[in-house]
Amino acid sequence: MKGSQNVIDILNRQLTAELSAADQYNTHAEMYLDWGLHALYERMHHEKDEELEHAKRLIERILFLEGVPDTASRTPINVGQTVPEMMKNDLEHEYMVIKYLKEAIKLAEAEGDYQTRNMLTVLLDDSEEDHAHWLEQQIRLIDMMGLQNYIQFRAVGEPTPHA
Repeated sequence: MKGSQNVIDILNRQLTAELSAADQYNTHAEMYLDWGLHALYERMHHEKDEELEHAKRLIERILFLEGVPDTASRTPINVGQTVPEMMKNDLEHEYMVIKYLKEAIKLAEAEGDYQTRNMLTVLLDDSEEDHAHWLEQQIRLIDMMGLQNYIQFRAVGEPTPHA
């Protein structure tokens, strides 16, 4: 089904943001693992996988609309050097993803592409209710508990073998 080029373009922008998020989360996950923060590694690895699932959905929709998915482009990522910096960088990226999703939803609605709008709404729900909310909670916990207590709290978990 031939889709609107405007919708395809905005879906490609979203794809770039999701793939960039996966890259940043993967880097942070590996840093957490290296530091022995196994529970944080597991969570960020899970987040990376969810971003890749979002990318898969976007690719499928772009192809359905007879577009060409841009899987090469990336937005700049911000790798942190401390746990709070990493979380703040991840949250900023999520806020950007959420902003882009809202813009894409408005465009899909204006173009009369309700299936794309519905797919993007699911991604928005996941980004707001899961990703961003969890990061906001972690930053708040660090502020309430202090970094050392938070790290002790988050270091709990079984070591994950590095494959």
